[in-house]
Amino acid sequence: MTGSGSLDRRSSTVPASVQALGRRSLLRGALGAGALLGVPTLLSSCGGGDAKPSGSGGGASAKAGPVKFGMNEAKGSGPAYERLSAMADAYAKKAGVTVSQNAVDHNTFQESISTYLQGTPDDVFTWFAGYRMSQFATNGQIADLSDVWPIDGMSDAFKKSATAEDGKQYFVPSSYYPWAVFYRKSVFEKNGWSEPKSQDDFMALMKDMQGKKITPFAFAAKDAWAPMGTFDILNMRLNGYDFHMELTKGKKNWDSPEVRRVFETWKTMLPYQQENALGRTWQEAATSMAKGECGMYLLGTFVVDGVPKETQDDLDFFTYPALDQSIGADALDAPIDGYCVSANAQNEDAAKAFITYLGSAEAADVANNSASAPFIAANSNASTAKYGALQKKSVEVVQNAKSIAQFLDRDTNADLANTVITASLQEFLKNPDKIDSITTSIQQQAKSILG
Repeated sequence: MTGSGSLDRRSSTVPASVQALGRRSLLRGALGAGALLGVPTLLSSCGGGDAKPSGSGGGASAKAGPVKFGMNEAKGSGPAYERLSAMADAYAKKAGVTVSQNAVDHNTFQESISTYLQGTPDDVFTWFAGYRMSQFATNGQIADLSDVWPIDGMSDAFKKSATAEDGKQYFVPSSYYPWAVFYRKSVFEKNGWSEPKSQDDFMALMKDMQGKKITPFAFAAKDAWAPMGTFDILNMRLNGYDFHMELTKGKKNWDSPEVRRVFETWKTMLPYQQENALGRTWQEAATSMAKGECGMYLLGTFVVDGVPKETQDDLDFFTYPALDQSIGADALDAPIDGYCVSANAQNEDAAKAFITYLGSAEAADVANNSASAPFIAANSNASTAKYGALQKKSVEVVQNAKSIAQFLDRDTNADLANTVITASLQEFLKNPDKIDSITTSIQQQAKSILG
């Protein structure tokens, strides 16, 4: 899942290493055919009874000790919490140390992250790759993890996702997930629907859904980050990946005709989305799809965490179809989740030992064996035995994508994402006729923030 948090802006330059995340090589390098099909790789998977973390960098010799773990999932919230808690418990047992779990509601965690890091944060905490990680590094709020790398089973491409502007690593990837259009196979089969291959197919499908009293798209905006997924895909489909990334870096204008076209197109889509989105969480929207009240839902693979277990095997997805044939449909969001060590960690050595374990295949297997729904592991040595059809298809879709974005609130400056874009998208949903004033306002503030 993704979300936004408030950060002090000290750098308006996007690191070259972060810019490099957008290409297919980022995840294709991490996930070969062996990862998809379960074929053993040349690197042995992590395991054994040694309490040391499984990496070959300096962090591999870090001494295990008591550690505090900040988790952006509330206790009992679902599979994501189950995975994090299981890894913490497994490490505590293996290393013979105490791992104190600080489980916090996802949105609360994201929105208070700046205050959290400036106070007395946990030693290790869940976070994201991309600009967001790099900003923390520039601000001196997270620890240099260069001596943790390399990590067995973690590709050079994933190492790039952990690298900040200074060329050092500050992040350990854990998992990733693509955003796509999800639906229930049984609902499609019952109504004779198929995955749309063109814009015309897409429009015909949505109109048919409406004719059968089914809202085409489940949609939620109470979680401020959620509407960004729709903006991202429309912008990449209408203007292309390169334009989208340049927009996030301030090299393109938010009040340009291209961006206004995105909002105009979105405006035409609003009648096909659930109404009253500002009062609905993403989980509630997922429930609407699970019940068959809505036909589709644009979200990340974590949508499985929001539907009943008996519904999960009935889910399938397709990538958002092309809206401009000259641009195509080969770009998507596929954010990378993982962990950082606080610059104020009480025991940095113990924190590095723990975070290296969290990035291991062993930890990924513990997580997926304990949760009701698996994540897609960044570590190529992790078992795929628990992967269902959605996870296997997700791996394939990401491998075949030409361009990959990290999600709007991870690809741009946190101040811009959290204080400007989230509010502007919500304003658009309330007043879709105010596109000119909304885009003008975003551009004025983007210029102030990004320079």
